[in-house]
Formats: sequence, structure tokens, C-alpha cells
Amino acid sequence: MNDDPGCMYFVVMPAVSVRFSDLFMLYDWHLVLLLGIEARGFIFGPAIALAIGAKFIPLRKPGKLPGEVISETYTLEYGTDCLEMHVGAVEPGDRVVVVDDLVATGGTLSAAIKLLERAAADVVECACLIGLPKFKDFYKLDGKPVYILVESRK
Repeated sequence: MNDDPGCMYFVVMPAVSVRFSDLFMLYDWHLVLLLGIEARGFIFGPAIALAIGAKFIPLRKPGKLPGEVISETYTLEYGTDCLEMHVGAVEPGDRVVVVDDLVATGGTLSAAIKLLERAAADVVECACLIGLPKFKDFYKLDGKPVYILVESRK
């Protein structure tokens, strides 16, 4: 796409959604849920969930969800943060994939896994669009496989 002189933009969402959808269907994991982490996990998460026939569940920052929630606080390089999910959004034994845009240290994904495990879900895998060098050579997180579509060289 080239609407701005001197700037080149690439529309990547269809390719990303197809690549992740193909991966999840290839392994035939019988997924029930696809969980997207706020905010960029919301961009491609619903499209992938629709393509594979799974429900989409948002994992949000504190105070964004109405009603009763469960939460998981985690440490960042620069402080702490928290993720929340509706109580009852996940049933015990539900097979779940967690999607996000980027993994650097794995802290956010780890918090998502812990939150889902507290709800007795079966986290099958985590999938991220981009993996940064700090995460390089880590293909498992809390014992769960991590699929990275694009790895940064630096």
C-alpha cells in the first residue's frame, strides 16, 4: 500500500492470520479458545479464532472488563503490570492458545499462562508475531511451546 509519497506500507494482517490459522489446523489440537493479550493480540486474535472455529477471549489490563474478573500481576523490566480475564470465560480443561504480537522477556505470556492454569485451562501453545533477541533460543515458556513467526536479528 502506498498512499503517502516516500513511504511504503505493507498490509500483513491477512498473511499473519492465514499463517497462524494454518499452523493451528495442521496440528489438529481441538482448540476451544484462542486468548489474545491486550492490545495488539486483539488485532489478529479474533480473525484466527474465527478461522479455526474457536472462541476468542480477551486478556485485558486492569479495570477494562465489567463484572467479576480474575487477575495475575507480573513484573516487567520497568515495573509491574496486571492482566485480567472474566470469571467463567474459561472452563476447566478448555484447550487454549495464547496469542500476542511480540515476546521479549516472556513475562506477559508467562502471566497469561499462570492465569489460565489457575482457571484449570489446558494451555497448548503460545504464538507471537515477533520474537526479540532477549527471547531467542527459548522455545518453551513455563513448559509450553512458543511459536514465533518472525525473529529479530538484533
